[in-house]
Amino acid sequence: MKKLLSIFLTICAVCMCLIFFNHRLTHSSAAAKDDDKVLNIFNWGDYIDPTLIKKFENQTGYKVSIQSFDSNESMIEKIRQGGISFDLTVPSEYTVEKMKKMNLLKPIDLNRIHNLKQIDSVFMNRSFDQNNRYSIPYFWGTLGIVYNDKYIKPGEVKHWQDLWSPKYKNAILLIDSVRDVFAASLIPMGKTINTTDTGTLLKAKKSLVELAPNVKAIVADEIKMYMEQEESYLAVDWSGEASEMMNVNKHLHYVVPSEGSNIWIDSFVIPKTAKHFKAIYKFLNFMNEPENAAKNAEYVGYATVNEGARKILPRSIVGNKSFYPDFKTMSHLDTYRDLGQKTVEEYNDFYLEFKMSRQ
Repeated sequence: MKKLLSIFLTICAVCMCLIFFNHRLTHSSAAAKDDDKVLNIFNWGDYIDPTLIKKFENQTGYKVSIQSFDSNESMIEKIRQGGISFDLTVPSEYTVEKMKKMNLLKPIDLNRIHNLKQIDSVFMNRSFDQNNRYSIPYFWGTLGIVYNDKYIKPGEVKHWQDLWSPKYKNAILLIDSVRDVFAASLIPMGKTINTTDTGTLLKAKKSLVELAPNVKAIVADEIKMYMEQEESYLAVDWSGEASEMMNVNKHLHYVVPSEGSNIWIDSFVIPKTAKHFKAIYKFLNFMNEPENAAKNAEYVGYATVNEGARKILPRSIVGNKSFYPDFKTMSHLDTYRDLGQKTVEEYNDFYLEFKMSRQ
């Protein structure tokens, strides 16, 4: 009996040693990964000034690797699959909410971001991520209307409902985005852009079908080229895209309808598979330094969330109310929420019916 007890105790001791050394090895491995001088970013295409990446690498000794995605949905799928460990990615507001529900994000230690105070409070503590537990605002913008003053007088198109005028037959380009197209229909009806009511969506779809004769095309990135080359003179698009068009063609202008629109906020988040936390927080602090944020805003063309950067940027940029709207307009802007799979499918189905009505 004593011999059996001795063998049992020996086995227990061996097991405890194995558990201890496995813990030490795991901890050492994790620490080694965190100490690796690399940072892996998953971002929208051309959404950061490459000279800032080089500056960060020179200052810190870290090597930054960037892969790009073209939609929130494709980004989520790649993060979910987990084949590549990204340290940071940049989802839009409703996608942050969705990723939280899918348990794809790690909480952010706000105490490690020493210049968080530089971010305008209007972009913090939003409904999609209260207390910013998972996201740090990066850029923001709006949905609006682009027009060419060679064909449309200033002030002639300033409300969503104006797009339904028969005089704009076969003249309008729409950005190929379900939520944005429905926003242009829901807002004139006095409805929220986050409606989940099937009857309301059906009415919005019918309104879009009435708009169909005015729609020349529903396109993606090509919308910029078409407007720049004056192949059309009206478009529904995002503020950053409008800014790029306007830099090429001085006859183009951008207006945010005063009755309301979407305000989108792209944010840095830490995916669940992130490994290099020292690099992550160094980079977040670096990007929130006003000088760097201002340089990045000039390169990207979207509005910065950084108050310090706004003080540095030229007045011609921050004084443009099309891209930095006044308080009255801002008060009528709303962010998209994650509406759940059932409602998203309804939006998609009605959107497809609208597209088919143009054929």
